[in-house]
Amino acid sequence: MAKSRILLVEDNPHDRVLTLRALEEENPAYCVDTVEDGIEAMDYLLATGAHSNRAGEALPRLVLLDIKLPKMDGLEVLERIRANEITRLLPVVVLTSSAQQKDLIESYRLGINSYIQKPVSYDEFIKTAKQLGTYWLGLNKTPR
Repeated sequence: MAKSRILLVEDNPHDRVLTLRALEEENPAYCVDTVEDGIEAMDYLLATGAHSNRAGEALPRLVLLDIKLPKMDGLEVLERIRANEITRLLPVVVLTSSAQQKDLIESYRLGINSYIQKPVSYDEFIKTAKQLGTYWLGLNKTPR
Protein backbone atom coordinates (compact mmCIF):
# COMPACT_ATOMS: atom_id res chain seq x y z
CA MET A 1 0.00 0.00 0.00
CA ALA A 2 1.33 3.45 -0.95
CA LYS A 3 2.10 5.81 1.88
CA SER A 4 -0.20 8.78 2.33
CA ARG A 5 1.99 11.88 2.48
CA ILE A 6 1.16 14.73 4.87
CA LEU A 7 2.94 18.05 5.18
CA LEU A 8 3.02 19.29 8.78
CA VAL A 9 3.88 23.00 9.01
CA GLU A 10 4.64 23.52 12.70
CA ASP A 11 7.35 25.54 14.44
CA ASN A 12 6.66 24.30 17.99
CA PRO A 13 8.85 21.21 18.60
CA HIS A 14 6.50 19.84 21.29
CA ASP A 15 3.40 20.09 19.09
CA ARG A 16 5.33 18.65 16.14
CA VAL A 17 6.36 15.57 18.16
CA LEU A 18 2.84 15.03 19.51
CA THR A 19 1.29 15.28 16.05
CA LEU A 20 3.85 12.92 14.53
CA ARG A 21 3.34 10.40 17.35
CA ALA A 22 -0.45 10.45 16.98
CA LEU A 23 -0.37 10.09 13.20
CA GLU A 24 2.11 7.21 13.46
CA GLU A 25 -0.15 5.45 15.98
CA GLU A 26 -3.19 6.05 13.77
CA ASN A 27 -1.61 4.58 10.66
CA PRO A 28 2.06 3.66 10.17
CA ALA A 29 1.51 4.06 6.41
CA TYR A 30 1.32 7.84 6.80
CA CYS A 31 4.50 9.58 5.69
CA VAL A 32 4.72 12.94 7.43
CA ASP A 33 7.15 15.57 6.20
CA THR A 34 7.70 18.53 8.49
CA VAL A 35 8.75 22.12 7.94
CA GLU A 36 9.10 24.84 10.54
CA ASP A 37 8.19 28.08 8.77
CA GLY A 38 6.00 29.46 6.04
CA ILE A 39 8.73 30.06 3.48
CA GLU A 40 9.93 26.48 3.81
CA ALA A 41 6.33 25.27 3.45
CA MET A 42 5.98 27.04 0.09
CA ASP A 43 9.42 25.81 -1.03
CA TYR A 44 8.32 22.27 -0.19
CA LEU A 45 4.99 22.54 -2.01
CA LEU A 46 6.42 24.21 -5.11
CA ALA A 47 9.70 22.21 -5.11
CA THR A 48 11.84 25.35 -4.95
CA GLY A 49 14.73 26.56 -2.80
CA ALA A 50 15.92 23.96 -0.29
CA HIS A 51 13.22 21.58 -1.59
CA SER A 52 14.05 21.78 -5.31
CA ASN A 53 14.96 18.09 -5.11
CA ARG A 54 11.21 17.38 -4.83
CA ALA A 55 10.61 18.46 -8.44
CA GLY A 56 8.34 15.92 -10.08
CA GLU A 57 7.14 14.44 -6.78
CA ALA A 58 3.45 14.37 -5.97
CA LEU A 59 1.96 16.91 -3.61
CA PRO A 60 1.01 15.69 -0.14
CA ARG A 61 -2.59 14.57 0.32
CA LEU A 62 -3.00 16.93 3.27
CA VAL A 63 -1.36 20.03 4.76
CA LEU A 64 -1.62 20.59 8.51
CA LEU A 65 -0.85 24.28 8.91
CA ASP A 66 -0.18 26.30 12.04
CA ILE A 67 -1.06 30.00 11.83
CA LYS A 68 1.64 31.47 14.04
CA LEU A 69 4.83 30.74 12.07
CA PRO A 70 8.17 32.49 11.65
CA LYS A 71 9.24 34.14 8.36
CA MET A 72 5.79 33.87 6.75
CA ASP A 73 2.65 33.30 8.83
CA GLY A 74 0.18 30.53 8.12
CA LEU A 75 -2.47 32.86 6.70
CA GLU A 76 -0.05 34.11 4.05
CA VAL A 77 0.95 30.51 3.29
CA LEU A 78 -2.72 29.65 2.87
CA GLU A 79 -3.27 32.64 0.60
CA ARG A 80 -0.34 31.57 -1.59
CA ILE A 81 -1.51 27.94 -1.68
CA ARG A 82 -4.95 29.01 -2.92
CA ALA A 83 -3.50 31.48 -5.45
CA ASN A 84 -1.26 28.88 -7.12
CA GLU A 85 -2.69 26.60 -9.80
CA ILE A 86 -0.50 23.69 -8.64
CA THR A 87 -1.64 23.78 -4.99
CA ARG A 88 -5.09 25.40 -5.24
CA LEU A 89 -7.13 22.23 -4.54
CA LEU A 90 -4.82 20.84 -1.85
CA PRO A 91 -6.70 20.08 1.40
CA VAL A 92 -5.43 22.40 4.13
CA VAL A 93 -6.38 22.04 7.79
CA VAL A 94 -5.38 24.84 10.11
CA LEU A 95 -4.14 23.25 13.34
CA THR A 96 -3.47 26.11 15.73
CA SER A 97 -3.57 27.23 19.34
CA SER A 98 -5.33 30.43 18.28
CA ALA A 99 -8.88 30.84 19.57
CA GLN A 100 -9.19 34.31 18.04
CA GLN A 101 -12.32 34.77 15.97
CA LYS A 102 -10.41 36.95 13.49
CA ASP A 103 -8.01 34.05 12.75
CA LEU A 104 -10.92 31.65 12.26
CA ILE A 105 -12.77 34.02 9.93
CA GLU A 106 -9.66 34.93 7.93
CA SER A 107 -8.68 31.27 7.57
CA TYR A 108 -12.06 30.40 6.08
CA ARG A 109 -12.05 33.52 3.92
CA LEU A 110 -8.73 32.38 2.46
CA GLY A 111 -10.05 28.89 1.72
CA ILE A 112 -9.09 26.44 4.43
CA ASN A 113 -10.90 23.13 4.54
CA SER A 114 -11.06 22.93 8.33
CA TYR A 115 -9.99 24.88 11.44
CA ILE A 116 -8.94 22.90 14.50
CA GLN A 117 -7.88 24.52 17.75
CA LYS A 118 -5.11 22.47 19.36
CA PRO A 119 -6.33 20.85 22.56
CA VAL A 120 -4.33 21.68 25.68
CA SER A 121 -4.31 18.21 27.24
CA TYR A 122 -1.96 15.55 25.93
CA ASP A 123 -4.69 12.90 25.54
CA GLU A 124 -7.03 15.25 23.68
CA PHE A 125 -4.21 16.44 21.42
CA ILE A 126 -3.35 12.84 20.48
CA LYS A 127 -7.02 11.98 19.93
CA THR A 128 -7.54 15.03 17.71
CA ALA A 129 -4.48 14.32 15.56
CA LYS A 130 -5.56 10.70 15.09
CA GLN A 131 -9.04 11.82 14.03
CA LEU A 132 -7.51 14.21 11.50
CA GLY A 133 -5.64 11.35 9.87
CA THR A 134 -8.66 9.06 9.87
CA TYR A 135 -10.96 11.61 8.29
CA TRP A 136 -8.70 13.40 5.81
CA LEU A 137 -6.72 10.38 4.60
CA GLY A 138 -9.28 7.64 5.09
CA LEU A 139 -12.74 9.04 4.49
CA ASN A 140 -12.32 12.29 2.58
CA LYS A 141 -12.12 12.16 -1.22
CA THR A 142 -10.04 14.68 -3.13
CA PRO A 143 -9.97 15.52 -6.85
CA ARG A 144 -6.88 13.55 -7.86
